[in-house]
Amino acid sequence: MIWLQSKKIVIVIIGAFLNALAINFFLVPANVYSSGFTGIAQLLSKVLSEQTPLTVSIGFLLLVLNIPVAILGWFKVGKSFTVYSFLSVALSSMFLELIPITQVSEDILLNSVFGGVILAVGVGITLKWGASTGGLDIIAMVLSRMKDKPIGTYIFILNAFIIITAGFLFGWEKALYTIVSLYATTRVIDAIHTRHAKVTAMIITKKADELKAAIHSQLVRGITMIPAKGAFSNEPRDMLMIVITRYELFDLERIIRDVDPNAFTNIIQTTGIYGFFRRE
Repeated sequence: MIWLQSKKIVIVIIGAFLNALAINFFLVPANVYSSGFTGIAQLLSKVLSEQTPLTVSIGFLLLVLNIPVAILGWFKVGKSFTVYSFLSVALSSMFLELIPITQVSEDILLNSVFGGVILAVGVGITLKWGASTGGLDIIAMVLSRMKDKPIGTYIFILNAFIIITAGFLFGWEKALYTIVSLYATTRVIDAIHTRHAKVTAMIITKKADELKAAIHSQLVRGITMIPAKGAFSNEPRDMLMIVITRYELFDLERIIRDVDPNAFTNIIQTTGIYGFFRRE
């Protein structure tokens, strides 16, 4: 368990470093904006520096914006997820302060694409290991559970706000390149993690009772147990079917690996749910 937590912290550190690298080496020098709270922090920092005597760094604004969201996530999403997510935000803020803003290329398209891709790698590996980069992810999860609508809807709305604001304040060309960067980010995150808000896990196991107890102790999700039999061995088994959000996938994989590493698990996309799906 300690080894797993240490590895998770290392992944969060790497993800935070990649996020800061993408912003300070590619997006900020080209005046291209990131998604989520990072993009809002970029906009606020630029507006404050140009319209007021104040100069506030992106890293500081990112940290401040995420404090109330972390409190919300603590009560509404989960303590472990929120702790690792806020750690990711704090590390990103620190790296944004430590890494100097450096222009790698003068080509705005190259900056948009490479910035978006590097940012997505950082976000993708962080999500894959059961954390997030904070801010928008946590807000989208809470709203999704309240309304039972796709997380992507809320992410799109906030990112659209960033693009429109950037267009009005700094020209529509920058806004269009921001869309290019967001598209690259979205595609790479989908490739590394999963694009689906909810997934269904079908687990074939000989240790159904132990696995059921372990899942219920860590995930607040219903499980359907279906009797099964191996076609080749004719040995009796059980199939556990459970629908989870993509943010719970890492925890489920870890539970299965700890309880029954020989279990066969099939993860499939879930495009819709009818009936009760616990939102809290």
